[in-house]
Amino acid sequence: MISGTDALQAQGIPLSPSRRVHVLIPVGRRIASHEFTWLDRTSRVPEPVVVDGLPFAPPARATIDLARYETDPDRLRRLLTLPVYYGLCTAEQLRDEVDAGNQRGTSAVRQTLRTLGSLRDTYQQGVARELLGGVPLPPPVWNVTICDSAGRRLGVVDAWWDEIAMGWVLDPAATRSDRPATSHLPLTGAGVVLVRTTSNRLRGDARTVARELTSAFALAARRRRPKVQALKEVAA
Repeated sequence: MISGTDALQAQGIPLSPSRRVHVLIPVGRRIASHEFTWLDRTSRVPEPVVVDGLPFAPPARATIDLARYETDPDRLRRLLTLPVYYGLCTAEQLRDEVDAGNQRGTSAVRQTLRTLGSLRDTYQQGVARELLGGVPLPPPVWNVTICDSAGRRLGVVDAWWDEIAMGWVLDPAATRSDRPATSHLPLTGAGVVLVRTTSNRLRGDARTVARELTSAFALAARRRRPKVQALKEVAA
């Protein structure tokens, strides 16, 4: 079973190619090593994710297999964030994988996961990004503050289509720890077309959410664009 960088690439995460293919094999299995392979013997062979007929380790396992050997703190943080951002697993699943697996090389991984917190918003946006991959809309800009023409703050949206002044807010019922809990009335009052989606509907009713986004986009494209401006926040 293929793990590490190649497994994450196969499941949709853009990473630079690895020099060697990380391969999981059961303990006791005698297989000859090659210079282009990295054989990793394990007593915990997971259920594979099959892509184009090849068996790959699930996202959380592939991430931790790779993270155990990452020595650069910045690259480690980015690596642990990527599968959550792309909606392939949660931070809790990464922690569970660390707890269940080989403890060698996991000290820095554990410490970094603690600093990342729950990554709830990151996970939500990853799921949203996955959903948008099947919707015929141009790609949005993520994490945007919307202001009026005078520069007064109207609100924050998770996804923003600037050409038509349309925003998408994820899980509006929850209070975000990193954003002020404000009403979205100033946005709609300024003429912004706003789609609001709870976390349950994002995962459980994706088809309806996709239709709502498409309909809202068509509506926003037909009306005169309001005089609002977008200020990019920290990237997800």
